[in-house]
Amino acid sequence: MTNYLVGALFCLSLSLTAASATELPDPGQRVWSDRLEFVGVAVEEPGYHVWGSSAVIGLEGKTHLFVSRWPITAGFGAWLTDCEVARYIGDRPEGPFTFCEVVLKGSGRETWDRGSPHNPTVHKVGDQYVLLYIANQGGNKKQRVASQRIGMVVADRPEGPWKKVGADGLILSIPEEPTVWSYGSTVGVNNPALLLHPDGRFFLYYKAMKLGDVRRMGVAVADNLEGPYVFHKDPLTSNRSEIEDGYAFVENGTICLLTTNNHAGTGYLWTSEDGIHFDEPLVGFEKIEKYVSPDLLKDATTHRGKKFERPQVLLQNGKPTHLYVASGVNLRGGRGTCSCVLRVHEGSSRSNVRSGE
Repeated sequence: MTNYLVGALFCLSLSLTAASATELPDPGQRVWSDRLEFVGVAVEEPGYHVWGSSAVIGLEGKTHLFVSRWPITAGFGAWLTDCEVARYIGDRPEGPFTFCEVVLKGSGRETWDRGSPHNPTVHKVGDQYVLLYIANQGGNKKQRVASQRIGMVVADRPEGPWKKVGADGLILSIPEEPTVWSYGSTVGVNNPALLLHPDGRFFLYYKAMKLGDVRRMGVAVADNLEGPYVFHKDPLTSNRSEIEDGYAFVENGTICLLTTNNHAGTGYLWTSEDGIHFDEPLVGFEKIEKYVSPDLLKDATTHRGKKFERPQVLLQNGKPTHLYVASGVNLRGGRGTCSCVLRVHEGSSRSNVRSGE
């Protein structure tokens, strides 16, 4: 199965989007949301909902995109029951991308990852490729949501073979210590964001939710990639509405955590000097209509709101160059959701433009 960027879509989006290279503000003045330029659809798969997609450059220079997908016939909510992680490949970060293989499926057994591996994030750490994901133990919806955990597999190449770390791949479960803020989280621990901290430690950011609160981001820290990861006791984000889908990276010496802002249908960029204490958020990305022309949106089919979610950044030579997002609309009018790709132009991650709740 081949996924491709339709020529007309690509040209139209570049001609109509307001974020062309010549129209963008001066690099020193750009906020993150103004640095983004819509390119087009990265992956659309007939018969599937396609959601989060995370990219890494392979040894041969090609771009490998790890995507979560599940059958349209199972409904959108089947991300929790029928999801799998698949690998696609392209000659460049903007595609076109071609399906290669299914990398992860649920075990189907009485294990932490019995069902629905989802929300992959991939990194190159030293000479290894690292893929993190979430899965659940099965049961009814409430049980599945609460049992979400984070797993890790490693390989020498994006093509694999992928090996689960430890005994079964489980890298982060809910904390056992009641003084940790995410103890007893009603959504487990999920949506991992891995950062090799400038001090050499590994920071694993995650989403959780205390009963009666909103979803927030926390972190667990390890001296080694495969752990053990020790929880920081407090949540890191000050949000008053729901957030999720973190991606962590360093730009110009600043630690950045890019998340969705569920209530607004936009994104937050949280910045920090140490990776623990984050400022109030900047504008990370805006609503889809800022980047996509009205002509494209009018023919789109809406499956989960007209917005972008699940941001994943591709860094090359230490700089962010592309942003991959899950799209709540199918810009080609198809029956399933898809992933899209945007260019990230040069600029500063610091700005006095803050994102309100």
